[in-house]
Amino acid sequence: MVTIREAGADDRAAVATMLARAFADDPAMSYIFPDVADRARRLPRLFALLFDSDAVGMRLVSEAADAGTFWRPPGQAHVPMMAYVRRLVPVLHALGPSLPRAMRLGDAIDAHFPAEPFWYLHIAGVDPARQGRGLGGASIRAGLARCDASGVPAYLETATESNVGLYAGLGFELVEQWSVPKGGPHFWSMMRPVGGR
Repeated sequence: MVTIREAGADDRAAVATMLARAFADDPAMSYIFPDVADRARRLPRLFALLFDSDAVGMRLVSEAADAGTFWRPPGQAHVPMMAYVRRLVPVLHALGPSLPRAMRLGDAIDAHFPAEPFWYLHIAGVDPARQGRGLGGASIRAGLARCDASGVPAYLETATESNVGLYAGLGFELVEQWSVPKGGPHFWSMMRPVGGR
C-alpha cells in the first residue's frame, strides 16, 4: 500500500532534488538546459521554485518523497508575469542564460491550455531508482480523486511519448499534439473527464 500525503515546507529540498533526477533526461528540460552539466546544476533550483509556486494547489508526495505530483487549481494554471518579476533573482538563479528558451516553452504551453476550467497536473515525477513500484500512479490517482470530488476535469501535457500510454491508463484522453516553435520539443496534451477510469 502506497501512502500519499501533502508535501510540506520541510519537503522542499528533497522533492526538488528528486524531481531533478526524474527530469534529468526529459525532452522539455533538455530543451531549456541543453548542456547536461548545467541542467544537473539548475534543475533542483527550478523545481524548488515550482514547489513554491504550486503551493496554490496540491503538492502530493509519497511517504518518503520519492514520487510526487504538483497540481494547479482551476483558473490558476497560468502563472502571471508579475509573479516571476517578484521572484526575479531566484528565477534568474535557476534559469540563467536559458531564460529565453524557458519563456518560449512556457508561452507555448499556456497557448494550448483548454478554455474550460481544469485542474492542471503540472509536474509528475518519480525518483529513477524507485520507478516501477506504483508510486507515480498512486500519486496521480490521489490527485485525480480530489479533482473528481471537486467536479472538475484534469489536464496535462507531456513531452515524453512513452508517458502517453501511462496517462491513458489513468483515464486521460489525447486531445492535441503540438511542438514548441523554433525547434522546441513535441508535446501531447491530455484531458481526463470527471470520474474517468
